[in-house]
Amino acid sequence: MSDSFEKFQKRRVITSYFSVVLSIFLVLFLLGTLGLFVINSKRLSDNFKEEIAMTVFFKNEANDSVMKAFTEEMKMAKFAKSFEYVSKEQAAMQHKKVIGEDFMQFLGVNPLQNSFDIHLKADFVNNVEIAKIESRLRKNEMVADIVYDKQLVTLVNDNIKNISMWILIVTGVFAFVSVLLINSSLRLSIYANRFIIKTMQMVGATKSFIRKPFIKTSVILGFIGAVLAILALIGLLVYIQFNFPNLGIMEDQLSIGIVLLGVLLMGIVITWISTYFATQRFLNLRTDDLY
Repeated sequence: MSDSFEKFQKRRVITSYFSVVLSIFLVLFLLGTLGLFVINSKRLSDNFKEEIAMTVFFKNEANDSVMKAFTEEMKMAKFAKSFEYVSKEQAAMQHKKVIGEDFMQFLGVNPLQNSFDIHLKADFVNNVEIAKIESRLRKNEMVADIVYDKQLVTLVNDNIKNISMWILIVTGVFAFVSVLLINSSLRLSIYANRFIIKTMQMVGATKSFIRKPFIKTSVILGFIGAVLAILALIGLLVYIQFNFPNLGIMEDQLSIGIVLLGVLLMGIVITWISTYFATQRFLNLRTDDLY
């Protein structure tokens, strides 16, 4: 009978510990994921901005020397992240693939123009800077036209501002909820041992002596949950880097290290504080109030 009761108690303790570790792991993993998203939000928005292309079309009179001069100008330009020369023959081939028919057979000539596709650096992808760049490029007498999606540029910048604001709000709310969830899990674990706490107190044990083993156990559980969350976050980073290398999500290793360290510290600090106040509450209760 005694062995059965001891086994039951062990299973109960293990189940309690498992639920605490699981709740800490899930909360810290989600919070860490949000933290990684926050530190990479600018990188993600910059990557999207730099996908918007500005196309500069040249007059048919523009010869090779004009194209070479423009190429050198783009190499020196602070606003150009990358650029690509597209001859009118290449443009015709691209149109043929899209349309599915060779339009030059009907026209007899190639009406397209030589052009450059320029991808601007993210800091220059706004209406004011693009207008300045467009004005500068149009000073070239050989430039026939400059085309880019003005509405998309406006839409991207407006949405990024709104998303950034909501990210900050959601991060604050989620951090608060995370603390409450971890605190609730630990309070339930301490509640199951309230009679042991009161019994120890009744036989003369000091409050610090009673709290010490509970705090130690909770900190260990918090550390385990945090380590599991860190491993899961590293796995998530590796997955994103492998499948979406263009995002360069692993480049800012210092910020990533700060987030992972923050997850570890949160797992330890929150469990320590929560256990301290939870045990303090039961230590201050009268015996009759425990039931």
